Amino acid sequence: MNRNDFPLLRSDSPIVYLDSAATSLKPQPVIDAVVDYYQNYPVNVARGLYSLGIKATEKFETAREKIAKFINAPHTEEIIFVRGTTEAINLVAYSWGRLNITEGDEIVTTVMDHHSNFIPWQQLALENGATLKMIDISDNGDLDIFDDKILNSKSQVPNKFKIQISKLKTIITKKTKLVAIPHVSNVLGTINPVKEIISEVKRINPHCLVLIDGAQGAPHMPVDVQEIGCDFYAFSGHKMLGPTGIGVLWGRKELLEEMAPFQFGGSMIRKVAIEQTTFADLPAKFEGGTPHIAGVLGLGAAVEYLEKIGMVEIRKHEREMTEYALARLKEFNNIQIYGPEDAKYRAGVLTFNLHNEKGRLIHPHDVGEVLARENICVRVGHHCAMPLHTRLGTPASVRASLYIYNEKKDVDRLIEGLRKVREVFS
Repeated sequence: MNRNDFPLLRSDSPIVYLDSAATSLKPQPVIDAVVDYYQNYPVNVARGLYSLGIKATEKFETAREKIAKFINAPHTEEIIFVRGTTEAINLVAYSWGRLNITEGDEIVTTVMDHHSNFIPWQQLALENGATLKMIDISDNGDLDIFDDKILNSKSQVPNKFKIQISKLKTIITKKTKLVAIPHVSNVLGTINPVKEIISEVKRINPHCLVLIDGAQGAPHMPVDVQEIGCDFYAFSGHKMLGPTGIGVLWGRKELLEEMAPFQFGGSMIRKVAIEQTTFADLPAKFEGGTPHIAGVLGLGAAVEYLEKIGMVEIRKHEREMTEYALARLKEFNNIQIYGPEDAKYRAGVLTFNLHNEKGRLIHPHDVGEVLARENICVRVGHHCAMPLHTRLGTPASVRASLYIYNEKKDVDRLIEGLRKVREVFS
């Protein structure tokens, strides 16, 4: 990876970008792929039989194949293009949830979830009388379901945890229809051992489905949906070097085939008559209307870029950077760092609250404003995770998030900026 691939970070840039959990920067090959489409073959897909239309369609479907391979999907047609993780989860809630979850059923999610993987299930439960159950977190920021946790030291891949899970049997029952959990917490950075969790869920209730919010997982570590064993996996392009407004829902083929279309219109039909409409096969059934063609092509280029580096190497780099950042943040007294203390169990998300020397909280918005003056980009607020912040006992926090283009000098600039924050609010 070359920082100069990212226009915002070229040598004369004063920017320290530490907000990749919100959206990642885009490398030149991704930008070039989008520009190439708009300049050289800016036509619709799956419609025209002229050469430009054929070229656009072929590149569009090639991108789908790349993405399927990226997450080891068994079938290319299981890759459904959506606007992002939010739309992907809502698609499942509407097309599968409203058909299969009824009064008396249970939906399980977690207190660490992003609103996008909480509100759809909350609203579904309110609508149909299902019970919404929440998995709590431990004081260390793990899901509160574990007895013991031992990392396989020979592996750099975080989902190789050896877990003994006992508390799930008090949460999952024969009435549980769906478990929806994040691969990685966007606030705590916690890497959930989803493979082991799913295995236990299926042991307790083989008929229960599991949806993984992979918005913070797919960009940062290897993802193999077959190995994980989930039923749905959702992620966003813009958090993994791709354009905004494009994302992916992966689902098991047999489930997607049973689900009703999410939106009706052009391209998702086989035959329309006044009396009846017959819908197209996967994936077209869920991709009504003109898709975000440039976004799909840009995401395909992003996947190529990530695979050239290697997802294991990306995870290794982020772990090293996270260890360094945690150590430097701990140089401050009166700082509250949220999430696992060991970088082996967390992604490059560093969320904290800073206090002055007298122990008074410096409001996260004040921290963010001072850092902004130093050209240091972090996020402040509740990070679309208000229930989690309520659980943590704080209305807001500061979040610095790392990615492949960050170096130790970026963390050093953050520390310098926080020292200035302390000076201002001493």
